[in-house]
Amino acid sequence: MRKVLVLFAHPKFEHSEVNQSLIQAISGLDNIEIRDLYELYPDFNISIQAEQEALFEAEVIIWQFPVYWYSCPPLMKQWMDLVLEFSWAYGPRGIYLKGKYVLNAITTGGSQEAYHHEGKNRYGINEYLRPFEQTARLCQMEYLTPFHIAGTHKITDSQLALKTQSYKKLLLGLRDREDISTFQHS
Repeated sequence: MRKVLVLFAHPKFEHSEVNQSLIQAISGLDNIEIRDLYELYPDFNISIQAEQEALFEAEVIIWQFPVYWYSCPPLMKQWMDLVLEFSWAYGPRGIYLKGKYVLNAITTGGSQEAYHHEGKNRYGINEYLRPFEQTARLCQMEYLTPFHIAGTHKITDSQLALKTQSYKKLLLGLRDREDISTFQHS
């Protein structure tokens, strides 16, 4: 059983029914640790050592956040800037993340159609996630297919229940499946 680390960053978590549902679905599961960055670091004073220790122990890392202005919330960006240090996460001696799996679990208010070449945002969601993919590659991690819930402002209770179960199933699969290098989710 792999250890899964969910690095969660949502500056207005109390207002997000979707992210509350996702976090609730995975809370308390064996070998799945959730680190709520806004809860841990409301002053943005990140403990680099504590975060690196959590990363070191994990085999699967999830960057979970709502898309803000086509990127991640500011605390997630600060976390990446500080924690993923040269000679620790990347560079000649940066070996501590090598071979770990990582994926984005994101939510967007905009619909799936909005994140398309013909949509109002002009690009697919994966194109907005390229910096995360490249960060993973730089750190010698395996970047997996993102988990995306679109249209959060109009999602129905039944749609949310299905998406929540899909997320839980995904994390359990990443934790338990023997070979996750080709693991795909719906």
